[in-house]
Amino acid sequence: MKLKQISITIWMVFLAVLLLSQPLRAEDQNEKEVPTRFGFGLSYGNSFHPDSKIGFILANYLVMFDYDKIWPHSAPENLRFKLEFSLGSTTTPENWPMGSAAMMALYYLDFLDSEAVRPYIEGGIGLIYTGFRVEGQGSRLNFNPKAGFGFEFPIGRESLFTSLRWDHLSNAYLNEDNTSIDSVVLMFGAYF
Repeated sequence: MKLKQISITIWMVFLAVLLLSQPLRAEDQNEKEVPTRFGFGLSYGNSFHPDSKIGFILANYLVMFDYDKIWPHSAPENLRFKLEFSLGSTTTPENWPMGSAAMMALYYLDFLDSEAVRPYIEGGIGLIYTGFRVEGQGSRLNFNPKAGFGFEFPIGRESLFTSLRWDHLSNAYLNEDNTSIDSVVLMFGAYF
C-alpha cells in the first residue's frame, strides 16, 4: 500500500511540474529548431520490491525528439519525447534475458540549469520481457512504467547524461497473478 502511494505521489509531482512550469528562456528556445538526438546508455538496476534479489544490466539505445514534432499540440518548449530500447540480462540471482521498449516525456528544468549541467525529470511507460518470473507473477511480458530525474552535461553538440529512476513491472491485471517488481535504476550515457 505504501509503494502505491509513493508511486502516485511521484506521478502527481511530475505532472504538476509539467503543467505549471513555464520556460524562463522561451524567447531563446523559439529562435532555434530542436534537433532530433540519438544516444546510447548503460544502466544498472536492482529490485527493492518484493525483495532485493534481482540485479540487472541493460544497454540502451535512445532517440529524443522535440515534443511538438511527434504530438502536434501546444507544449512547453523544454519538453521532449524520447523512445528507449533496451537489451540486457539479470546479474543476480541468475542470468536471464531482458528486453524493453518505452516512450517517455522528458522535461528540462531550465530554471535550474547552468552552462555545465541541465537537470531534467522524465516519466513514461513501455513493455518489458523478462526471462524470469517471481512468485505470483503471471507473465514474462509486462507493462513497465518508469519515472526519474537526471542531469545532462553539454560538451559541444554532444552531451553526457546520468539519471536515477524508479521502474515498475506488472501486467496490470491482464493475468490474475500480478505480483509486481519495483527497481531503482542508475543510467549513464551520451547523446550524439
